[in-house]
Order: sequence, then C-alpha cells, then structure tokens
Amino acid sequence: MKKILLILLLAVFFTSCKSTSTAVSKKESKTENRYVVNNLIKKATDNIGVKYKAGGTTKSGFDCSGLVYTTFESENIKLPRPSYEQAKIGKTIKVSDAQKGDLIFFKTNRSKQINHVGLITEVNSNEIKFVHSSTSKGVIISSTKEAYYQNSFVQINRVLE
Repeated sequence: MKKILLILLLAVFFTSCKSTSTAVSKKESKTENRYVVNNLIKKATDNIGVKYKAGGTTKSGFDCSGLVYTTFESENIKLPRPSYEQAKIGKTIKVSDAQKGDLIFFKTNRSKQINHVGLITEVNSNEIKFVHSSTSKGVIISSTKEAYYQNSFVQINRVLE
C-alpha cells in the first residue's frame, strides 16, 4: 500500500511540474525578462544625481560597479562587485545585438583592464545610452557617441537571456 501511494505521489509530482507548452513558457520568460529589465533600468536611473563615491553602494554615493551591483541585487541577481569581474558574467555580444538591460564595459584612462561599467538604457541604430556613475558627475546617462566612451569601449555583456 505504501509503495502504491509513493508511486502515485511521484507520478503526480512529475506530471505537475512539466510545462504543457514550450512556446508559452518561452513567451512568459520573455515577458518576465522585459519586466526585470525595466525594473533594473528604473532602479538605476532613480539614482541619477547621486554623487560618485569610490566603493559606494548606497544613495550616499556610488562607484560604477557599485551602482550595477546594487541595481541587480534589487532583483535578486548576484553579480561580482568589481567591474572587471562583472565583465566575465553572462555572454559577450556584438554591439549590433545590444539591448536595454545589457552591461557595457570600458577601459578608461589607459587602464590595462576593464575598470568601468554601465547599464544600457536605450539602443538606437548608431548610439547606445547607458546609466553609470562617473567620477566627475556621479550617476548620469551617457552615450557611446561621446568621444571619451567611443575611445574606451571594450565590450557588451548580456546577463539576462
């Protein structure tokens, strides 16, 4: 009797966990992903005007990777703290494939390794806008059309599929 109950419980468990349609689950995950991306962008842009602070991860000041780290943490997505480690997460994609919610990385001031990160907020045919914390202006939105960022651009990573 116990064996039959166990088999029935296992049968119910395994059939209830199975999705009935892969198309539905893909659509649901795309919708969910769009929701998460929009939340990430809102969370990051809500900090526009907050001053730069080396090592900062709060409204009293952010550094670039601290802004990205705490923004993703707000959606329970764990990222490494330094930008050069964040650059190893997800998959590197072509500039032409960039989307809102992707991370954009730079080597600024002739650095030998990635030392700056932003969160992409907008993509147009020839321009990417991203929110980040700059040492001089704090949390702002910048553009890849700006010479400084054109010259220091390294890669774009997709963290959310």
